[in-house]
Order: sequence, then structure tokens, then C-alpha cells
Amino acid sequence: MEDSRSLYKALIARDSRFDGLFFVGVTSTGIYCRPICPVKPPKEINCQFYNSAQEAEQKGFRPCLRCRPELAPGHAPVDNSQRVAHLVVQRIEEGMSDDESALESIAAAFELSSRQIRRIVQKELGVSPIQLLLTRRLLLAKQLLTETALPVIEVAFASGFSSLRRFNDAFSNRYGMPPTRLRKNVVDNSASANDSGVSTLLLCYRPPYDWPGMLNFLQKRQLKGVEWVTEGVYARTVLLGEFKGWINITQAKKKNALLLTFTHSLAPVLPALLNRVRDLFDVNAQPEIISKHFAGDPILGPLVKANPGLRLPGAFNGFELGIRAILGQQITVKAATTIACRLAVAFGEPITTPFAELTHLTPSPKKLAKATIDDLASLGIVSARCKSIIALAQAQFSGKLSLDSGNHHDPEVTVQRLAEIPGIGQWTANYIAMRALRWPDAFPKEDIAIRNNLGGVTAKQAEQMSQPWRPWRSYAVMHIWKMASMTQSAKAVQRPLTSSSRR
Repeated sequence: MEDSRSLYKALIARDSRFDGLFFVGVTSTGIYCRPICPVKPPKEINCQFYNSAQEAEQKGFRPCLRCRPELAPGHAPVDNSQRVAHLVVQRIEEGMSDDESALESIAAAFELSSRQIRRIVQKELGVSPIQLLLTRRLLLAKQLLTETALPVIEVAFASGFSSLRRFNDAFSNRYGMPPTRLRKNVVDNSASANDSGVSTLLLCYRPPYDWPGMLNFLQKRQLKGVEWVTEGVYARTVLLGEFKGWINITQAKKKNALLLTFTHSLAPVLPALLNRVRDLFDVNAQPEIISKHFAGDPILGPLVKANPGLRLPGAFNGFELGIRAILGQQITVKAATTIACRLAVAFGEPITTPFAELTHLTPSPKKLAKATIDDLASLGIVSARCKSIIALAQAQFSGKLSLDSGNHHDPEVTVQRLAEIPGIGQWTANYIAMRALRWPDAFPKEDIAIRNNLGGVTAKQAEQMSQPWRPWRSYAVMHIWKMASMTQSAKAVQRPLTSSSRR
């Protein structure tokens, strides 16, 4: 990495703004740390700096047991090379196997060669895809061993290893100790925690984080029966592949982290689950960078100062978000929530949970693709929306369209494909891209609240005014929407039935 002197100063200061942006390998100990590590800082001459944990491990360093590099917040991609590398990482974490054919499959999905994929990952992360895979698995295993009471064999499979022997060998070779040693050094989570069938993991973020604002946004748009937002808690049912369960997320006390509680039935798909939760709560955002980008803007500067830590709510399930966006067209948020609840009950598979509010899994594309207009109209959905929902479900089920954050297509291409579906306009397409695809530069310029709060401008004028906000226009939208919401609350008037009502 360049500018080692500046990075060493950040290390000495233990500046939390750099957490996850770089890692330091200490040659005298063979250990690598986060810049916030509480141990005595090493001498500058003994420090080597790396962009990622994978790169540090490739150079032979072991992760620190104090600062725990696996908890460092991730990076938010902003350019194509980084975006591809990020998506490859996501594919790897969600089940890539060790063989070469798996890499060929990923390369084909990106319409690239496996050689190009290797070069991109090597350039952005400093390691090969296979080395990346091993590091990610071992760091997840280390976190599970440290924070949960899952049996070691379940930890091995949950972190992606095909056998306990492979797990033990990889862990011992990389870290110089057996996995069980971590259990001896960790406070016992108690048998009752294990018997409850749930475990809890930390998901660290870069402060500040507007947790009440995030929950307020999600609560107004929750899919009742599938989601439940209450005092300081977000909970939902989960279906990933053939695995079912439930999760809840709260904000950790005295730590810059969220606490994810998950049922052990979801352990086999834990990497995919963690990715989806990070996407939903925008855990990997870099608020300092975004805030500095907006600080000097006459419109956004005051908003950022008034609402520090405002995040971009994502989507746990992109198709679910797409359906919710269609249902919200031209009606109030409350009315859309009521109809969405009926849809979940009618087309979602029932599930038993400890919570009376969580009763169904989210409706699948396959089931809605087979629905008729009459089936949906009986729930109070107008004919045009029924056609849009069925068309979206058919496109998602057939593979012609993907609304997951792991979508390898350029977001603008997906927006164009969405807009080709009858009943989905540019506003809805950009809103879906903003949340489901995690596109930080989406800008629904047609939104009436945005245009009004920019001085009653036209959509074309709003687009021109937004250019200095690139590549973070989605965050600008969130600030403007919050300003509009606060203004409406202050005036105590009813929200008009416009495009801004369906946010």
C-alpha cells in the first residue's frame, strides 16, 4: 500500500474511521491487526500494510485474537473492477466449491473468462479466488468458534468446509493451532444457549449509524407476517434454498455493531445469510467518505449534519422488495403494507416461529409466476398491478431478471430491463435498483418529494442538480426523503397520493 507513514499515524491514533480500510502485519510477531487494535502499537519498522485480510494472510500473517480482523467492516464498491470483485466474493461466500469448474461457472455468469476473474480478484484484493475462499471460510469459522456454542463439526460445515478433516487441517496449517483451542480461550456460551437452537454473531459497522432511522423506515414498509419491526428490533422469517428459519437484529450496546440472532437451521447457508443482512442494513457503508462528499453542498450539507449516520436500507430479498415496490405505486405506504400482508398470507408458505407476528415465508417467484390475475385481484390489487407482479415473477423465475445484490449486470442495464415490464416505470425501477441491487448512485428523478424539495424543479432539472452528488446519489435521496418526511410531520398534513407516497 502507498503512504505507509500516514497509515502508521492512523494506527497510532487508533482512528476508527480507518477500520476495515487497511490491515497491518507485524513482522516481529507474524500477526496482522485492524487499525483499532487495543494492544501496544508496534514499531513502524515492523509494520507492513495491506488492503485486505486476505492479502495479509497470503503474506503469512495470522489474525489477531484481540482485535479480530474478521469483524472489520467491509468496503462499498464504487467502480466496475471493485464491483466485480465484490460480487465474486459474494458468490464465493454463498457456496463456491474448491474445484476449478466452480470458478468457470462464476466467470460464465459474469460473461468473463476465468483468467479475467482471477486477474480482477488479484488486483483488487491481492489474492487468488481460491485463496480468498479459504481465508473467508477460516475467518467465519473463527468468529463462530469465538462467539457461538455451535459444535465444531457444525462450525466446519457452516463456514463452507466439506469435511471436519479438511477444516482441522486448514485451520491448523493457517493459524498454527487446532480449532478447539479457541473454545478453551472463550467464555462458555453455556449449554442453554446451544440448546435454544439459536446463536448470535456481531456485524460491525463504521460509526455513526442512525439505527432508529433505519428501523423507522423499515417499519413503515414491513411485510407483515414475514417481517416484524418493534422497539429496537428487526425480525423476519428466512427461506434460503431449502433451509428455513428466522432471524432478529438489534444494535449492540457499547459497540459499533449489530447483533444478529439466527436459528441453527440456517447454519448451512450462513455466509449467504450474513451477506443479505449486511445488504439490508448497509453495514459496509463508509459514512465518513459519503458525508465529506456532501459536506460542501448547499442542499445536502445541512442535511448530513442534521442526520449523521443515515444509511441506505437495502433488501433481504430483492424479489420481495420488487413486489412491495409495485404494490406501493400510487397509494399510501399504509395501504400498500395492508395489501402486501394479504399477499404474504395467500402465497407465502406458513412457518412456525416463537413470535406470533412471524407466520409466513416470503412468497416465491415460482408460486407468483403461476398465479392468475383473478388470484391477485381477490386480494384488492388492481388489474395493472396484478399483471406487473406476475410478469416480474416470471422474469425472476425464468432467470431473465435478477433482483439480488449479487446481480452481475450493470445496475443501469437492470433498470432498463425492469422498465420494460408493463406497469413498472423509471421511478419504480430506480427505487428497486437503489435498495435491492444496492446501487449507491440510483436517482429516481421523477419523485415528486425530491423535485419539490429541490425547489419545485422538473425531473430533467433534478437530474442535472444531482450530478455533483455522484457516486452517492442514493444516499442523497435518503436525506431528501427524510427532510420531506420531517416537513410533512411538522405541518401535520396527510401525505398526497403521489410517487413519493410509495417510497
